[in-house]
Amino acid sequence: MKILPRFFRLQLLVVCSVMCAFLPAFASGDEWRAVEPADLSSKTSTVEKDADAEALFWEVRVDDSQPEELVLKNYIRIKVYTERGKESQSKVDLTYLGSSKVKDVAARVIKADGSIVELKKEDIFDRTIVKASGVKYKAKSFALPGVEPGAIIEYRWQEVIPNGSANRLRLPFQREIPVQQVTYYLKPFTGMRYNTFHMEEAKFVKDKDSFFKMTKTNMPAYRAEPRMPPEDQVRAWIFLYYSEETKLDAEKYWKEFGRKYYEVVKDEMKVNDEVKTTVAGIIGTATTPEEKLELIYDFCRTKIKNVNDDASTLSDEEKKKAKSNKTPADTLKRGMGTGENIDMLFAALARAAGFDARPVVSGNRDDFFFSANVANGYLLGSTFIAVRVGEGWQFFSPSEMYTTFGMLGWPEEGQDALITDSKEPLWVKTPLSPAAKSLEKRTGKFRLLEDGTLEGDVRIEYTGHLAFEKKEYNDDDSPAQREETLRSSIKARMSTVELSDVKIENVTDPVKPFVYAYHIRVPGYAQRTGKRLFLQPGFFAHGTGPLFSGDERKNDIYFHYPWSEQDHIAIELPAGFALDNPDAPAPITPEMTQRICEQNIKIALTKDGHALIYERGFYFGGDGNITLFPAQSYSAVKKLFEFIDQANNHTITLKQIAATASN
Repeated sequence: MKILPRFFRLQLLVVCSVMCAFLPAFASGDEWRAVEPADLSSKTSTVEKDADAEALFWEVRVDDSQPEELVLKNYIRIKVYTERGKESQSKVDLTYLGSSKVKDVAARVIKADGSIVELKKEDIFDRTIVKASGVKYKAKSFALPGVEPGAIIEYRWQEVIPNGSANRLRLPFQREIPVQQVTYYLKPFTGMRYNTFHMEEAKFVKDKDSFFKMTKTNMPAYRAEPRMPPEDQVRAWIFLYYSEETKLDAEKYWKEFGRKYYEVVKDEMKVNDEVKTTVAGIIGTATTPEEKLELIYDFCRTKIKNVNDDASTLSDEEKKKAKSNKTPADTLKRGMGTGENIDMLFAALARAAGFDARPVVSGNRDDFFFSANVANGYLLGSTFIAVRVGEGWQFFSPSEMYTTFGMLGWPEEGQDALITDSKEPLWVKTPLSPAAKSLEKRTGKFRLLEDGTLEGDVRIEYTGHLAFEKKEYNDDDSPAQREETLRSSIKARMSTVELSDVKIENVTDPVKPFVYAYHIRVPGYAQRTGKRLFLQPGFFAHGTGPLFSGDERKNDIYFHYPWSEQDHIAIELPAGFALDNPDAPAPITPEMTQRICEQNIKIALTKDGHALIYERGFYFGGDGNITLFPAQSYSAVKKLFEFIDQANNHTITLKQIAATASN
C-alpha cells in the first residue's frame, strides 16, 4: 500500500517537522523577461552539441508562507535548433494529479527576427494523458504557434495543490532537453534539510528577501528509454524535508523510527470482542495458518470497500464517514475504510486468530530504489503488514484489493522492509514473486482460409501482477472505453483486424483473473504466393516488433517483476493444403540464460492433418531473480530478446497439394 496520512503523523513525532504550504512569487512579477540577442542568434546548444533544443533557463520560486495551499510557479525559456526540436517542444502538456490544479498559463514564441506570437487563452485545453507506466494524468495542453528552428519559446504556469506542503518536496534538476541553468529559490518555514540524488552535492545559499537560492548549470538531458528504472532513480533531484536534527546515525535512527512508528499505529490494530467474533466466523473450520490467513485476507479485500480506490462508487459523504474510522471495529461496522484502515483491520483479525502481526514500512521501487543507509523516513514509500508464520515472515496488503494472496504489489517486492515493534524493529528483505505467479495465458482457436484470412476466437487470462495492472488501468473506465483500449492495442499490431463479440471479464473482481475474450478476423494474415501460404503460427506475437531497438543504452535495464506466458493455438488449415516445413524454433533453456529465461515452442499437426497445434511456454525473471541489469549488459539483453522475437515470429509454409486442388 502506498504511504497514507498516518505516516505523516509519525514524521511529526520522529523528526519534529512543522509544516505549512508555500506560495511562490517571481520577483519580476508576471511579466516576460527581455531576450538577449545572443540567445536569438545562437545556432547550437551549449550543453549538448547535437541537442535539438535547449532550455536557456528554468526557474522556480518557493515561498513557504501560506497555509492553505502549495503553489509551484515555473518559468522556462527554450531555444529551438532543429525541426526535431520544433516537433518535440511546440506541443506542451503540463501534467498534474488528484485535486491539484494548473492555472495562470501563459506562453509565447519569439522568432529569430524578433517578432513575437502570443498563445491565446482559448488554445489551452484539458485532457487526460496515459504514461508508459499506465498512470493517468490530467493535463493543461497547448500547441505553441509559429515555432520554427531558431525561435525561442517560453511559458509560465502555476500548479496549485490544496493543503499541500513543501515538506517532502522533490525538486527536479533535469528535463527531457539539456538546461543551461536551473534555479530554485526557497524561503523555508523552519529547519529545512535536504538530500541530493544523482548529481554532485549542491547547497542553498542566502539570497535577498530571506530566500535561499540553489543554481545548477549545464544539466544534461534526462532521456527516457524502454524498460528503464523509475525517473527518480536516474535523474538529478533534491528532496526537501523539515527537521531540527543535523547529524543522524542510520542504525540508531531506524531503530528509533521503528519503535515510534509502532507506538503511533498500535491502537489501529486493537482487538476487541467484535473483532474476535468476526474472525471466528471468517476462518470457520480452517486449520492451517495459510488457510486462515487467506480467508482473512480475502474478507478484507472483498467485504470492506476501499474509499481510496479511484474506481470506488462510494459517495463523498460515505467516504468522509469512512475516513473518520479510529479502530478496526469502526471499519467492520461501516464496511468501508481507507487503505490504511483495511490493512490495520487485517492485522487486528490476524492477531485475534493468534498470529503475530505487525506494521511494516518499506521503499517503493516504482518511485526509486530506497536505501536504509540514508536516515530519512520520508523516503519510505509503502506500508503493509507482516505476519509471522513458523520461523519466517509473510507479507500482506489487502488494501490493494487486486493483489493476489501471498504477493505484495510489485513495487514492494524485493525491498528492504522495516518490521516495526515497540522493542526491536527488524530489517528484512521482502520476496520477489516467481514468474509463474504472473501468468498471461492465451488460447486461440482459428480457421485459415485459402486467401490468407485468419478467423477465430481468442481468450486471454491474466493473473498476479499482470492482472493487477490490467484491472487498475481499466477499472475506472466505461465498458466502451475498455473495449476501445483493447481494439487499439490489437489494431496497432494488425491494421486489417476485425473484432466482434468482445467480452472483458472480472475487471473489478479482487480474486478472479482479468480476461479478454473476442472473435477476430484478420484478412491477409498469412501471405499467399502461388501455391504456398506463409503462416506465422505464433498469433499473439504477430506485429509486436522488437522490445529493444536502439544500438546504445544509457540507463540500466529494468523489468518490474518476473512473468510468464503460455500459448495454446489451434489453426484449422484450408482444404487442400499441407504443412511443407514442420520445423519449430530452437528452445531457449534456463542454462543458456543463467536461469533468467526459458522459452519452448512446439509445432505439430493433428492426427488427421487438418489442424496445426502451436504450444509455447515462456518465463522471464526466474524464480525470484532480480530483474535489473546494468547498462553494460544491454547488448546481451537485447540479443536475448531478439532471439525470443525471432522465435515468436517463426514462419511455416503450407503447400497446396495438386491432387486435392484439382478436385
